[in-house]
Amino acid sequence: MDLISIFGLTVGLSAILFGQMLEGGHVSSLIQPTAMLIVLGGTLGAVMLQSPLSVFMAALRMGKWVFLPPSLSSSFRINKIAGWSQIARKEGLLALEAEIDQLTDPFDRKGLHLLVDGAEPERLRELLEIEIGAWETRMRLAARVWESAGGYSPTIGILGAVMGLIHVMENLSDPSKLGAGIAVAFVATIYGVGLANLVYLPIAKKLMTTIGRLVSLREMYVDGLVGIANGDNPRTIESRMQGYIG
Repeated sequence: MDLISIFGLTVGLSAILFGQMLEGGHVSSLIQPTAMLIVLGGTLGAVMLQSPLSVFMAALRMGKWVFLPPSLSSSFRINKIAGWSQIARKEGLLALEAEIDQLTDPFDRKGLHLLVDGAEPERLRELLEIEIGAWETRMRLAARVWESAGGYSPTIGILGAVMGLIHVMENLSDPSKLGAGIAVAFVATIYGVGLANLVYLPIAKKLMTTIGRLVSLREMYVDGLVGIANGDNPRTIESRMQGYIG
């Protein structure tokens, strides 16, 4: 659980609501289902229109990384590869074949499989770096869906505001309906700008950061496998992999 994400979202929302109360306003005045429907529905439709289905679904799945990020621990891989390098020096690369079934990550499995099959070090690096590049591209496209939502949301909020004002203008002869229309107009803008800057854009930035760290871990893994393929000293391999830890 990423506690700083929960704390940050709580602080942001609390500051806005508390500020509303300090100004003498009521929190209930910010609850406008119509405005929320316009902003959320319009933003959702816009990002669905711009994105292929696979990218959109990947973006939804990645959303949980904000609160439940994937494992970013490097020590496990460093210890694993250090152990593999010891085995390879003593028993040869084929002795690592039994380790493949213990890996759950497809990328890790593919890398070790190539190593056991005797791929040349540079060829091994080339193949795995191509896969890293393709994976990174897919992940960044998915993260940009959230970034796009942050761009569309304020505009949809303005659209909701204009719609609310149109409703006000249509009912100038009936003062009892003016308050509701004006409320929708202003609250729609708050929802659009607030969701963009408190939710969508921070999520996009956090996902980009997580992707960058995952790419670094994969590059570290490739470097370790190439070191084993080259027959480097286990301590040298471990030391080089430690350099990836920031």
